[in-house]
This record gives sequence, C-alpha cells and structure tokens, in this order.
Amino acid sequence: MLQIVTVQRGDTLYKIAQRYGTTVETITNDNGLNPAQVLVVGQALIVNTPGNVYYVQPGDSLYKIALTHNTTINALTNANNISANVMLQVGQRLYIPRGSKRNAESIAYLQPTSIPIRESLVTATRAASPYLTYLAYFSFEAKRDGTLVEPTSIPTVLDAISANRVIPMLVVSNLENGNFSTELTSVLLNNSAIQNKLITNVLRIAEQYGMRDVHFDFEDVAATDREAYNQFLRNVKARLPQGYTLSTTLVPKTSSAQTGRYYEGLDYKAHGEIVDFVVIMTYDWGWQGGPPQAVSPIGPVKQVIQYAKSQMPANKIMMGQNLYGFDWPLPFKPGNMAKAVSSVAAVALARAHNAAIAFDYTAQAPHFTYRNAQGALHEVWFEDARSVQAKFNLIKEQGIRGISYWKIGLPFPQNWRLLTENFNIIKKG
Repeated sequence: MLQIVTVQRGDTLYKIAQRYGTTVETITNDNGLNPAQVLVVGQALIVNTPGNVYYVQPGDSLYKIALTHNTTINALTNANNISANVMLQVGQRLYIPRGSKRNAESIAYLQPTSIPIRESLVTATRAASPYLTYLAYFSFEAKRDGTLVEPTSIPTVLDAISANRVIPMLVVSNLENGNFSTELTSVLLNNSAIQNKLITNVLRIAEQYGMRDVHFDFEDVAATDREAYNQFLRNVKARLPQGYTLSTTLVPKTSSAQTGRYYEGLDYKAHGEIVDFVVIMTYDWGWQGGPPQAVSPIGPVKQVIQYAKSQMPANKIMMGQNLYGFDWPLPFKPGNMAKAVSSVAAVALARAHNAAIAFDYTAQAPHFTYRNAQGALHEVWFEDARSVQAKFNLIKEQGIRGISYWKIGLPFPQNWRLLTENFNIIKKG
C-alpha cells in the first residue's frame, strides 16, 4: 500500500523504513534515491507499507484517502468501524479496502534540442515508455509554403518506444524563428492552396512514420482567425485515414468570454466537437518571467478543467502537467528570468543549501528558499509526490481522459511510480 510521507527533522531512511514496516531498499527504489545522501526536512517520500495498512498524514481526509486509493468513504468507514464524520488523527492506522483502478491515457512530450539527439534523452524516453499511451514529438514546424520542417532522429526515437506499444504523435506547431507566429498561422489558415498542401504533407509524414495521432499546437492564434482554425481542423479531420486520431493543444481558459491575445483565437467548444481529444496546458501560473509561485496550483487547474467540461465531453480532456519547477532570484524584478529545475534537482538544491521544504496546502505544491554562495536569496517552487497525487485525484474526481507531461528529460521518479499506482495506463500501439 503506497502512501506519501513527509521527512521530519532527525529522520533517516532506516528510521522511516522501521516506522512503516518496509525496507530501505524499497523506499530507495520507489523514490529514485541515492541512499548515501541525507534526507531533506520536508521532502516527500513514497513509502510502501505492508498489506493494506495506511497511516494518516497531515492534510488527509476520508475523501482524499478514498480518492487516492480508488475506494469509497463508505468502504473505508465500514472496514475500520468508524463514522464518516470522524476527525482523523495524524499517524492513525487505517485498513484500506482494495478498489479497482480506472483506465487513463498519458502523453509525454519530447523536445530534442540537439542534432543528433542526446543519448541521455533517448534513454529517458525509453524509460518513460512503459507509462505512456502516446509520445508527442515536438515539433514539426509548419512553413508558409505548406511544407514542414522535419526534426531529426525520428527513427531513433521510434525505436526507443516500439517495445512498449506507445503511439507516436505528430506535433505540428506554428513556431517560426523560435516563436509562435500569429502571421504564419493566418497564412496557413486563409490560403486554401497552402492549407491543402500542408494537410497533404502532414498526412504523408504521419503515414511514413506511423504517427497515428496528428496534433496541432497552434498558439497565439489571432481572434479573427478563430473560425478559420476551426474549419482547418474540420478539413484535416475529413482527410484523416481510418485508425488515425486528431488532437490539439489549448491554453488554459476559464470562460468563453476570456479576452487576451492567447485566448480569443481558441474555441474550446468547437475543438471539443471536431477533434478526438485536447491537451490543456494547465501550468505556468508560475513562469520564468513572472513572480515566484506554484507552477500549477490545484485551484486554478481545477477551474480550467471544470470550464473545459462545460464545453466538451470529459473523455476528450487531457490535463497538462509540468515536470519542472523554477528557481527565482529574489527580490523579484521584471526581466529577471527564473531557472527551470526538475523535481530531483530541486530537492538536491534544498539539500545543498540545508533548506527545509515547505508545502502550500492551498496550491498543493512544495517550495523553499535558500541563499546561494554569494548570499543572494532564491525561492524555488517545484513538483513532488504530494503535488502530483493531488493532480491524479483531480483527474479521478473530474472524470477526464488523462494526463499530458511537459516534458521528458526532467527526472521525477515518484511521478511514474504513482501514476501506475493510480491508473491502468491504456496501451493502443
């Protein structure tokens, strides 16, 4: 029975293993730890307790425990002979009746940044592939003449995922000179000859590489091109070969009337009617150029998912999940960019600077501050077992299709272990 435990001052792997009836080796393997390294106060660990025993943790409720472990409040209360209104005590021992995991789909984006692709990125892709339904190869850049810039190393990547029945996604973007281009998108959407040529090229490449999902990540679409983008997707859908699916990326909206250059050109309702599924980028509330805060706080993420459900079927919604956090220099000043950090790197940073990790229960996200060698103050927000479990529970609660990760190459061993504990990941390849 997996549970998430927060490291307290004085804890060691041995003490935690003894407390929960497991082994140092099991904890080390489940969390991707180096047993020679000291634990960080406030660090979240996955602990596998024997049988169906669970020990209540801070912030727990019967609802949360039931959701996490795929059971019901009624089953919990009956199994433990307690009232549904009981006030749980931290450390209280509960028996968790086994529930059945629901099916879910998962995507991870891959963004090679070198030619040839780094071997470490191929290795990370291969390691993630047992946990994936789709691999989204980012990206094939559309050009103004209807051709595509084809990324290199495609055969190498396809070989890395083939053994685990992962469906490769052909991600077509409107990136031009490193930025999402409104003008490029307008050309593609409003010139029928160029549009037809683009669709032909997309389908040719999809068939060539067996990329059975065609995915459009068009961002910064002009409000005046909103309906043109909808019609373009209808045109693509009409030409898709049998057995292929169509999907799109959407920025996180909470209202159909939401204004702003990134929002008005994307029509949630139309995409929900046309495509097979959407990936919503439910992250970057905390971003490189903004002030320190959680990257994907649970409240705003839930608002976006609930709005999306009002516009399309829940089974078409993939929730975006960041595998990164940020390290901000303080005090925050516009123009000072934060540094991206993985979950593993964030904990290592806290360890190196003897910083205790705190947890924001409202945002459901870990964070800490530290001073570097020059005495400058920094603030770090990242993802851990607690924050990602909150997202898994949101997926179950809202009944949506699954999760989409940005991106491979940012180590987060706990995520993959928890993903398979929560869901049966669908394989279609």
